[in-house]
Amino acid sequence: MNRLEDSWSLVLGASSGIGQGCALALAEAGSHVAGVHFDTAQRGDEVRQLLQSLRGLGVKAHLFNDNAASEDGRARLIGELRSTLDGGGIRVLVHSLAFGALAPYVAPSGALTRRQLDMTLSVMANSLVYWAQDLVEAGLLVRGAHVFALTSAGTSRVARSYGAVSAAKSALEAHVRQLAVELAPAGISVNAIRAGITLTPSFLRIPESAELAERARNHNPHRRLTTPEDIAASVVLLARADSSWMTGNVIGVDGGEILTV
Repeated sequence: MNRLEDSWSLVLGASSGIGQGCALALAEAGSHVAGVHFDTAQRGDEVRQLLQSLRGLGVKAHLFNDNAASEDGRARLIGELRSTLDGGGIRVLVHSLAFGALAPYVAPSGALTRRQLDMTLSVMANSLVYWAQDLVEAGLLVRGAHVFALTSAGTSRVARSYGAVSAAKSALEAHVRQLAVELAPAGISVNAIRAGITLTPSFLRIPESAELAERARNHNPHRRLTTPEDIAASVVLLARADSSWMTGNVIGVDGGEILTV
């Protein structure tokens, strides 16, 4: 049975990379999609094309251009969702917010600042907690819902400019475990997807991205990098289940990359 048919999915970070891949895959599986993105007018044509593609799959789709990581933005979006869902609820929440500072902790110039570190943890980790709190309070996260947060092997690996993001991903995984326990009585599962190296716009901003991608491509057992479609397929597979028994996990979706790279 397709439990996604005629349900609603909320994708935070829907306009590019893994978030976009998940939005399209969920729509293809029959889920209506509410997507949040934070883009300038320069990407207007791309966002309109995404919206057209989603609706072309025969589902309802709405894309909201707002800051999902800010308190004001979240309040506005909760209001928009109440209206958009028209009494329905969210079966799938994908947290794919990937905006963080990329700088070494210690350097003669350009070292990470306190403001940058706080911002990175707030956007990439803590916002998951705030969204879960507000969606539950608003009655929008239905029983049987699945929550997915995107993490990486950077929680245990070191790259010179990745420290703040690594810290955020580590915190994100801790939040996933806590939310999994607290939301279990409501039949809501919460899991982290540990994606392999994927050529998303956020990954390409990492100064060491070319080196990291070459290493992964050469040593991944599949001899290629992970794609947004790989991640999206796993999210859809897990979201179809009418069970919350798989929860609190970090699920590797990397083609075995972590075993060999």
